[in-house]
Order: sequence, then C-alpha cells, then structure tokens
Amino acid sequence: MSEELRVLAVEAAQRGAAVCLRQLGDPVSAETKTAAGDVVTAVDRSAEEAVRAVLLSARPDDSVLGEELAEHVGAGPLQWVIDPLDGTTNFTRRIPYFATSVAVRAVADGRWLAGAVSAPALGMTWSAAKNLGAIVDSGAGRERLPLPHVTTTARLVGTGLSYDPGHRRRQLRELGALMTEYTDMRRFGAAAVDLCLVAQGSLDAFVEDDLAVHDWAAGALIAEEAGAEVRRPAGRDGGVSARWS
Repeated sequence: MSEELRVLAVEAAQRGAAVCLRQLGDPVSAETKTAAGDVVTAVDRSAEEAVRAVLLSARPDDSVLGEELAEHVGAGPLQWVIDPLDGTTNFTRRIPYFATSVAVRAVADGRWLAGAVSAPALGMTWSAAKNLGAIVDSGAGRERLPLPHVTTTARLVGTGLSYDPGHRRRQLRELGALMTEYTDMRRFGAAAVDLCLVAQGSLDAFVEDDLAVHDWAAGALIAEEAGAEVRRPAGRDGGVSARWS
C-alpha cells in the first residue's frame, strides 16, 4: 500500500507544482501572514486546490491538512499533509528553489507512509514510501537516493531562519556552535527542498528549529528512507533535523 500512496503523492505534488510553474513570473499579489517575510499568494491557494483535487478524487474519505485552506476531516484511516508552495518568497523573486510537498500518515499511530516533493523550476521530484527507500525523478531519469558524489573534505549544512525576529536573533547566535561540525552553510529558503538535498547527499545535514508540519512532512520521510538520521518534533510543529553520520 505504501507504494500506491507514494505514486499518488507524486501525482498530487506534480499537479500542484505545475500550477506554480505556469504562473512563475506572472504578476501576483502577495499578502503577509504572521510576520514580515511570511507571505502568501493566490498561487499558493490555487496549487493547494489542485493537490486536494487529486487526493480526494482518489481517496475521498481521507483527511487533508494544508497550509492555506481549511482542514478537511474525513472518516478514512489516512491524513494527507500539504505545503502547496514551499518557498513562496523564492517564487515571488523567481528564485528556482520552491516546491510542492505532499505527505501522508496513518491517523491511528501517526506513522508517515509516503511523501513527494516536486520542484518544477529545478525539474526534480523526490519521493519515498515507508520501508521502500527514496528516489528522485529528473531529466537524468530515475535514480535511487542517495546519489553518488565526489568525495571531498567539505561538509555542508542547510538551515533556515524564523520569521519571528526574536527567534531569528537566537538562531543567529547559535549558528557559530552549529558550524563547528561543518565547513560551510547553505540557505535555500525551502525546507522541503533542503531535506531532499540531504536525502540525495548534496547536503550533509539540515537543521531548523521553527517549522510547521507541512514544511517537513514529506522531506523528512524522503531523507529518512534515503538513509539519513532524522529527528522530528514531538508535537505538530517545532525543530527538525536530518543528517548523515
């Protein structure tokens, strides 16, 4: 069943990502949500509608939790978690690091079963199913994760910063301690993509302590199924890390 769910997650993520890519560069209005820098556009909402249409057409009894639209509570055994446009600011600035993220978990015990992250401007879709490993589909075809890389002494960590100024100041103060383990840092602006870059071995680690479940749900499973060590928050939101030992 996990593989069937992975296929559905890929279809839904790619449908949402296609909505985003079609409107990349178009004039869109942006609104601020919780704080300066936390923006939403009509594209976010349109992409979520497209994702939900795929999921509920195939599995009408399942629940759906999305970033932008009201939660749909069904009687089925699964809950789908959607970030329709992770990296909205990147999207508005035509920076290619944005993606649609779709994951699914069992309602009974919270186990994550499948997930997909589709980054249309990069031409890449990462996906995974529980206990079946992780893959990436791109212009190079389908490859299992992690990907082979040139061995060097570089160790790269990805991270992100909170929209909350107080949290952001604390994160910056703690950055020095984090960097004792790594030679350089990357800041791409989309946690779902960052986690997938860990999955493929491009990043040695990703650490961020102020994320919502829709930010990390799919990417964390993909990194975990690729073989990275993943830590999720005990509750719905919080800190997430993925790293290669």
